[in-house]
Amino acid sequence: MPNPTAAMLVIGDEILSGRTRDANMYFLAGELTKQGITLAEVRVVGDESDDIISAVRALSKRYDTVFTSGGIGPTHDDITADCIAAAFDRHIDVRDDARALLAAHYENTGSELNEARLRMARIPDGAGLIENPVSVAPGFTVDNVHVMAGVPSVFQAMVASVLPNLTGGAPLLSQSLRIDHGEGDIAGPLAALARKYDDLSIGSYPFQKNGAYGSNIVIRGTDGSRIDAAMTQLAGMFP
Repeated sequence: MPNPTAAMLVIGDEILSGRTRDANMYFLAGELTKQGITLAEVRVVGDESDDIISAVRALSKRYDTVFTSGGIGPTHDDITADCIAAAFDRHIDVRDDARALLAAHYENTGSELNEARLRMARIPDGAGLIENPVSVAPGFTVDNVHVMAGVPSVFQAMVASVLPNLTGGAPLLSQSLRIDHGEGDIAGPLAALARKYDDLSIGSYPFQKNGAYGSNIVIRGTDGSRIDAAMTQLAGMFP
């Protein structure tokens, strides 16, 4: 039975402009792999309502689980919460449980829960809150979409809150072999191997070192014995 699938939607003009380098995809991919969930697609969209709404709807229909990052802060351009509400035709407003979390936090830190900060308590109707042990302001879940902050430390904490509640599959295993031949030389035999082991993912990652060409072949799958067999055959093809 195939593992559950997931997608990630990265939201923010700062990602597309190159001002900020996204680190959340790398982290999420690793955590999902350990959980036995296949990260099948990642999209990046800017701070445009129509783009966010259409992407959320499409990904939510296609995959078992969707993670978003970015756009749930206190500033005017943090529009993700409103877009998620619109994507699922939900009303959105400040919610008492989220307000209480923020009020206690800012009282403890001696800061004011002003109108801008209160924006982070706006939650779509029916959504479940995602715990944020780093900076308190919660993420939330609507249907199969988990809405999270873009700040890496907060995103990672929210992922840790969500993952235990997801049904995973068999963890993804991998082995690699360095072959000192150019891809043009190995492509044919590698294609034949991929056809024989069509339940595995076989990838070729070329390199050039000191004028010589080679490729690192990575074989991935959930059945360790099948990976072992494919690697043994691969090694015999290129002694």
